[in-house]
Amino acid sequence: MKRSIPFALAFVAAALLVAGASTAQEKTIRLGTEGAYAPFNYTDQSGQPKGFEIDLGNALCERMKVKCVWVTQDWDGIIPALNAKKFDAIMASMSITPERRKSVDFSERYYQTPSRLVAKKGSGLTTDDPSTLKGKTVGVQRGTTHARYLETKLKDQVKINFYDTQENANLDLKDGRVDAVLADSAVQYEWLKQPENKDFDFAGKPLVDPEIFGDGVGIAFRKGDDALRTAFNKAIDEVTEDGTFQKINERYFPFSIR
Repeated sequence: MKRSIPFALAFVAAALLVAGASTAQEKTIRLGTEGAYAPFNYTDQSGQPKGFEIDLGNALCERMKVKCVWVTQDWDGIIPALNAKKFDAIMASMSITPERRKSVDFSERYYQTPSRLVAKKGSGLTTDDPSTLKGKTVGVQRGTTHARYLETKLKDQVKINFYDTQENANLDLKDGRVDAVLADSAVQYEWLKQPENKDFDFAGKPLVDPEIFGDGVGIAFRKGDDALRTAFNKAIDEVTEDGTFQKINERYFPFSIR
């Protein structure tokens, strides 16, 4: 009995040391995102990242039992910032394309939505008949697959205005400085459902071109970071199978984007 108190103290001390070591060893994953691409990723009034990808990324980190930290980065420099180790992976609606695969590795696809043109109702503009766009000005976010589509398929038909964010392209459409914008259909659905944008609508069918738009959206990693990529792929599969992905999907869209 005389040894019970010292033994108890020793046990508690050992437990505290183990707990401290566990906390110290908790892995932190830094995820880069644009923070200007609602509803997928944006910043709230306090500057905190929010959106579909933020919720999904947090769910993936929870499944991987790691701490998730978000870092916002302008789209134009997001791949160079990843390769400069400003963060560990990019989760910012980045399409998986052959061109980007030269610079980064990708996870499996976690969503896929087509590109669509948006214009004023009654404008007569449509991607179904490119001749309706001849001489028109189309806005697009620079460095995106949508921009590449315009530069590749319609450069002889339209004047292209490039923007740093999708929000600024949409503002110029609303103010009449461009005739249409080309962007992700889910992003534009979010914009179109706002009452103040009731005079605009999708113009033409969804655009599907795997060579340009790639194989859906994935998480980007530095070349050779296979362990992290494999861990995220496993987590994506798990949240898809147990219904977590669908619950997050339903917070933002009335349709599946998986």
